[in-house]
Parts: sequence; C-alpha cells; structure tokens
Amino acid sequence: MSSIRLFILSSFAELGPMHGHRLRLVAEQNHVHLWTDITVGAVYGAMKRLAAEGLLREAGQEREGNRPTRQLYEITEEGGAALAALRREGLSDVWFKYDPFDLALTRLDSDALETLPPILTERLTQVRTLLAETKRVNEGAREYVGLAKQWALRHTEYRLEAEVAYLTDLLEAAGKIVSDERHPSPRKVKLR
Repeated sequence: MSSIRLFILSSFAELGPMHGHRLRLVAEQNHVHLWTDITVGAVYGAMKRLAAEGLLREAGQEREGNRPTRQLYEITEEGGAALAALRREGLSDVWFKYDPFDLALTRLDSDALETLPPILTERLTQVRTLLAETKRVNEGAREYVGLAKQWALRHTEYRLEAEVAYLTDLLEAAGKIVSDERHPSPRKVKLR
C-alpha cells in the first residue's frame, strides 16, 4: 500500500486537473505530513511515475501571469480503478512493522547490561517528548482539518501513548531482564 499514490490519485479525483505545484500546495494545506509517511517534496516524482504507469495523463498546460507554463495532469480510468483498490487496502490492511528496538533488546551486550535501564529511561523520555510535540502540533492543525483527518492525527497519538506505556512497563522489568541475561535459566529449545 502506497500512501503517496493514494494521496495523489485521490487528490486528482477530488480536485480535477492540476499541475505538480498545486498538488504540493494541497499536500501542505492538508497537513498530510502529520499523519502519513508522505514528504511534500516527493509528489513531483510520484506524479511522473503515475503518469508513466498510465494512472495519470497530461491534460493540457496552464500559465499564470509571468510564471512558466505548467503541465496539467488528470486521473485516468485506470487511475480511478487503482484509487478504488488503494482506498480499500488502506482501510482494511493492517500495517505492522517490527521495530529494530526489539531485536536489539534480544541481543544485549553481556558486558554492558548495566546500561539497559538508563538507555530505556532515555528512550522513554524521547518518546514522551515526541508525544507531547505531536499533540501540540496536532492541536494546532485540528481546527483546519475535517473530522476524518482529526482522527488520523489522533491515531499517531494513540500509537505513541502505547509506546510510552510499553516502555514504562519494560523499564520496571529491566532489573529482572539484566539478572536473567547474567544468569540465564535453562530454556527448552524446540527444533524442527
């Protein structure tokens, strides 16, 4: 599932023909960077890829005042079908990425086990700071976006709140983890 493809195709379906600069302004005005992995500057290259795939097509040119002539694009029938599929995927597919943190936690340095609690404390501080900043930025954006976008913003907050809860619990267990790493009890190994 590609967030940038969904954003671009849905913007063309909603707003009609436009040039890349207008699409970039739409991305900025809709604050898409607050709840997606889209970088506003990436829309130009993605538009060109969508056009090469036949999901967008040239729809004329536009010139405003002394500005250079800009190429207009519009969504194709194939682009509409792709958009419908992306909308379904975006709402129904569950996206879960493993955090490298978990691998690092399971591969601790036996000579530096005492560093685990302070590292976890620092990570917890960073996530709490990120949560506070996210809430601050989102609060400023909420009055400018519709209800669905407000819930998209809140989704990030919920995820960060869950990370704070997890790290808080993990920090409480850090002493036991260090002890277990220093003196591991025999574990059953299941081989195929």
